[in-house]
Amino acid sequence: MAEETTLILEAGRTEKHYWFDLWRYRELFYFLAWRDILVRYKQTAIGTAWALLRPLLTMAVFTVVFGKLAKLPSGGVPYPIMVFAAMLPWQFFSSGLSDASGSLIGNANLISKVYFPRIIIPACSIITSFMDFLVSGVFLVVLMVWYQFVPDWRIVTLPLFLAIAFIAAAGAGLWLTALNVKYRDFRYVVPFIVQFGLYVSPVGFSSSIVPDKWRLLYSLNPMVGVIDGFRWAILGGDSSSIYWPGFLISIVIIVLLLVSGIWYFRKTEKTFADVI
Repeated sequence: MAEETTLILEAGRTEKHYWFDLWRYRELFYFLAWRDILVRYKQTAIGTAWALLRPLLTMAVFTVVFGKLAKLPSGGVPYPIMVFAAMLPWQFFSSGLSDASGSLIGNANLISKVYFPRIIIPACSIITSFMDFLVSGVFLVVLMVWYQFVPDWRIVTLPLFLAIAFIAAAGAGLWLTALNVKYRDFRYVVPFIVQFGLYVSPVGFSSSIVPDKWRLLYSLNPMVGVIDGFRWAILGGDSSSIYWPGFLISIVIIVLLLVSGIWYFRKTEKTFADVI
């Protein structure tokens, strides 16, 4: 009689080997990330079109409401460029948040059959959102050419603020990914968070219009620092400025979000294969 074989899925051989496993499974990361990108863009026009239409339509609405009707200041920069410079990091953050939160549920069959560091899956979702960011970035270049707007030397600092946006998306995404596995009702909460965050973040307006006595409190929204950084790097000159005390607070919150997100994800990771 053949002996029965029991397959045990472990969340990691040991704690000290977990991060080494990320390197060992790097090819799986490349494969899953490439698969997600192909699913979104291959043999379909709507993937590329949606990556452009969503920020474009939002920019148009915000330009009319805040720029034309409310007549909020833009610091001498064309209002569409000011809005789109903020739409880029916001779209990247919100897409990463939405895609990552449901990524483990969408890969339930893979998780229940084979061991690998589960953190790879939400990381792949954020990479896919980064592709949308690059596609939308092309339209920002078109806007600059149309309005004959030339950025100054600060544009070279843009990768730094992009890295901060990555950290923000990863930290918040890990929290919502783990919570969505444990509490399935969170799939209804994520769209609300994204929609609410859009209006409380300085996307359609400059954060400089917030009264000084409230700016520090307003900076508790971590995306305020990210968006201000993008505008400072892209718009340059005197058209945008960074409120440095608030920016530092945003950075601290983003780092704490990442550290706590990794901690909570790792804490609950051992249960994913059982409850998913």
